[in-house]
Amino acid sequence: MSALGDILAAGRTRRAYSGAAWSVGTAAGPLDRGWTGTRAWDGPALTGDELWDLASVTKPVVGLAVMALVERGTLDLAGTAGQYLPAYRGGDKAGLTVHQLLTHTSGLPGQVRLYREHPTREALLEALRLLPPRSAPGVRVEYSSQGFILLGLIAESAAGEPLDTLVDRLVCAPLGMKDTGFNPDAAGRARAVATEDCPWRGQVVAGEVHDENAVVLGGVAGHAGLFAPLADVERLGQSLAGGAKELLRPETFALMTAAHTDSLALRRGLAWQGQDLVGSPVGPSLGPDSFGHTGFTGTSVWVDPATGRYAVLLTNRVHPSRDGEGIVAVRHAFHTAAATVT
Repeated sequence: MSALGDILAAGRTRRAYSGAAWSVGTAAGPLDRGWTGTRAWDGPALTGDELWDLASVTKPVVGLAVMALVERGTLDLAGTAGQYLPAYRGGDKAGLTVHQLLTHTSGLPGQVRLYREHPTREALLEALRLLPPRSAPGVRVEYSSQGFILLGLIAESAAGEPLDTLVDRLVCAPLGMKDTGFNPDAAGRARAVATEDCPWRGQVVAGEVHDENAVVLGGVAGHAGLFAPLADVERLGQSLAGGAKELLRPETFALMTAAHTDSLALRRGLAWQGQDLVGSPVGPSLGPDSFGHTGFTGTSVWVDPATGRYAVLLTNRVHPSRDGEGIVAVRHAFHTAAATVT
């Protein structure tokens, strides 16, 4: 096993997750890839074909679809929630822009468990519409899944298509990510890696989105819900390392991956996290222009334009419980080693 495999096998030994898969490479292909562990602690060994709950790695994939709509003139980065969604006209979120939602500067609060008191899609979306902002738009970066739920609604309204159709048409199909999507069917669920022994659902979750707000929304949302195998996320990484030419024009991709919030405390692109000087989830080993995204379930995709490399890490770190921070050290060690793979 490679050095990366040894790091991830050690993470399993420390019970940070039951299984992990990885790929590090360039636009030309992987330099190191593999998998280790089991689908669940009492489950079968990984074969490399499993479906992983990408969690918030869904956000930049949705972001790529949004930027494709911007490029086509269907959406405007300066367009507002009130412009695209009649229900938002006249309210306190009417003026929130697509750009603010993409950069997490909308002022909407972060992780709000709306599902607990709003157990239907209609009720949860109404609670989102009425959710009090935490700050004025544009004055701070606050990571907000709620903002990406709203962004998904805006994309659907502007394009006149469901979000899952947009993501498939504008991102997955062009990249050949044929096994990536929302709401896996029975065959897909049978391939899924286990996530949490969920108190809310009373069972170990596998093949259903881990994020509870996304469950109430029907499994399709702008902030979470995508499932994918290693090979498909690898394709995404290769495309990003090569400038995402299959998806966006060079100037659009450059705009998307540039830092838009350097006047604020945290570096964010459009749907991407930049390389923060302090507290980066991938540690300090990647270049200052690197970008990527992590997922709560223990997933991540990261790209360093300076070296033309991508790094994909897929784990089920919430199995059987979301408690525990073992993934933090594993991510740092993995990306430090990934930067030196030849």
